[in-house]
Amino acid sequence: MTKKKIVIVTGLSGSGKSTVAHTLEDVGFFCVDNLPLDLLPKLLELTDSRGGELTHLALVIDSRQRRLSNHYSEVLNSIESKSASLEILFLDSRDEVLIRRYSETRRQHPMADAGNVSDGINKERRELREIKERADWVIDTSDMTVHQLREEVRKIFQSSRNDVLKIVVNSFGFGKGLPMESDLLLDVRFLPNPYFLDNLKNKDGRDPEVAEWVCSNETTKKFLEKLEELLVFLLPLYIKEGKQYLTISIGCTGGRHRSVVVADRIAESLTLKGYKSVEVRHREIAA
Repeated sequence: MTKKKIVIVTGLSGSGKSTVAHTLEDVGFFCVDNLPLDLLPKLLELTDSRGGELTHLALVIDSRQRRLSNHYSEVLNSIESKSASLEILFLDSRDEVLIRRYSETRRQHPMADAGNVSDGINKERRELREIKERADWVIDTSDMTVHQLREEVRKIFQSSRNDVLKIVVNSFGFGKGLPMESDLLLDVRFLPNPYFLDNLKNKDGRDPEVAEWVCSNETTKKFLEKLEELLVFLLPLYIKEGKQYLTISIGCTGGRHRSVVVADRIAESLTLKGYKSVEVRHREIAA
């Protein structure tokens, strides 16, 4: 069974927990906000029953849960004793920054029963002191923009996961227009064209004979080699930037031979390199 990765996101109210939760969702985590700690073991049981489909979980837990400090250690210890990897991310911020943020949003602090934000912050710090000491990561968001916080979280939790990027490799014909959804667009009309061979003209690039003929050409071999090198360089950079979807469009004259062969080969190569979500679409070939 795949070992689950669980991230507990906690910290002071107003320090950026919602931003962190959205960022973790972007990099492939299933996020639950304000889940009562007592229900956490039950959630893990439910995910186990789904055959390991949910392997990356992020839980936002904060002072909205009264009595947090009284029993969180017992629950978290029980999780760590199971087949799960547990990390705690604690968000902090200076008091004056938190006060300013609450003033700007005109929200009431969840622990300021009498409406005094400063008192609520002090009370919350006391409540969260022990879980902060236990945290694997502590981020002070006082001087961070939203973009900087997102980037910091990506650095910590995204690592080199290849399943966070959904890749579509699309073949098309220039004669029918460019695919507007393209992020990368390549013209392979310089490759030898099997359309001019009577025995291959009426077949398409999915046919083994066509694919073998196109790929046996030295120009094609060199092009595929260089293209794979380029993608190996680019894709991790797109992931680091936070990109979730990438469409690579490869075009030839009619979109039935050369572009189809190249698209299939590139998709196969990316899959072998560990990219888990690669889809091939041949626009000019009826399914």
